Amino acid sequence: MWGFARHRWLGIGLAALGAGGSLQAAEVQSSRVWAGPESTRVVFDVSSRVDYKLLRLSKPERLVLDLRDSRLGSDFTTPASVGVLKGLRAGRQGKDDTRIVFDLADGVQPKTFLLPPADKFGYRLVVDLYPASAAKPAPVKSVADVATGQPRKVIVAIDAGHGGDDPGAIGASGTREKTITLAVARQLKQVIDAAPGMSAELTRDGDYFIPLEERYLKARKAKADLFISIHADAFTNSDARGSSVWVLSPRGASSEAARWLADRENRADLVGGISLDDKDDTLAKVLLDLSQGATMGASNAVAEQVLQALRKLGPTHRHYVERANFVVLRSPDVPSVLVETAFITNPAEEARLTDPRHRDKLADAILDGVRAYFQASPPPGTLFAQQAARGKGEVAAVAAAKPAKKPARYVVRRGETLSAIAQAHGVSLTQLRAANALASDRVRVGAVLEIPSG
Repeated sequence: MWGFARHRWLGIGLAALGAGGSLQAAEVQSSRVWAGPESTRVVFDVSSRVDYKLLRLSKPERLVLDLRDSRLGSDFTTPASVGVLKGLRAGRQGKDDTRIVFDLADGVQPKTFLLPPADKFGYRLVVDLYPASAAKPAPVKSVADVATGQPRKVIVAIDAGHGGDDPGAIGASGTREKTITLAVARQLKQVIDAAPGMSAELTRDGDYFIPLEERYLKARKAKADLFISIHADAFTNSDARGSSVWVLSPRGASSEAARWLADRENRADLVGGISLDDKDDTLAKVLLDLSQGATMGASNAVAEQVLQALRKLGPTHRHYVERANFVVLRSPDVPSVLVETAFITNPAEEARLTDPRHRDKLADAILDGVRAYFQASPPPGTLFAQQAARGKGEVAAVAAAKPAKKPARYVVRRGETLSAIAQAHGVSLTQLRAANALASDRVRVGAVLEIPSG
């Protein structure tokens, strides 16, 4: 149709969906596109499951998406040029197929998959376009900076749940979870950036979708000390209410550990500052278990602090930290928590979530919990660690400056024994004898004893 036979195919990906045999003709109904800082996502709404293959062509850079046994819907329109997508064309290919051509910037890496129906959406064919240049990780304080007394900032990665083609839960008044989570995440970043010794990074700062695994990987690349995923809960019962805090379940940790150990690319990465790639399976598993164990302990500690702070805004959904196998909580070496800010399906809570003043209170409460955690467990080289060391030094100085207490004096009464006197004053018999230079346990009535401090 467009002369593709003269071009060399650089790569073919085939997705065969269904249990064999030809599928009914699928209709490509509409298309949408979002551009994020690291990728551009194109989504096609299709009426049913569809077989497709992806071809990559060069000079100029293009992708060709062929959909078997399909047709374009009467209302189908091509999206505008956004991000690395320079243009998009669609038309018939042969007798029964549809061909969609993507005009791209140079060096784009594609990834495609089909999403099953969910909520109000039917089948969606997703094409993610990644530029060749990967984002650089956030700079980290060097050893020299820490050695000269310049504390690094604690880094908190904030993940606004859902986004783009994934709206999340929808309230009775039409409020979308993806809108609320981004608003709360931005307000939380603002208060964290304003707090001494702290800095925040957003996984997304716009209406676009990020794959779940990439969200916690962004936190690892940023060398984050903590990862917080923001959501708004949903339930069929509109009376359900209250915020909640979640951490990874032990089962989720086990499945993630198995995946890391089996994936050679993962093993080459650093986990807890140690590469697993050059370790045998037994040692790698031990090191990963240690890292995961410490991470889950820290996750639970910060979750307890955040849940306690959220109680100041009203009753929480549960009085304890909850556990689940959420993908975004699977980082093996970054403490991670998920905060359900409220039930968006509860009309009263939906109204509060749309109020910027309430979202400010939410952000302040989460900050209070996070700050309390870092004060109790300060990361090395940070302002929190300096303050903790300074506080210990002040306590030690006060203790050293206190004058020694003079020993208490006690007059022995009739019928008393040395062991009974020692027990009554909370000291050992040996201490009491030594303080009074006694060679035996015999004491006379009226003798004055010095009672040493316990």
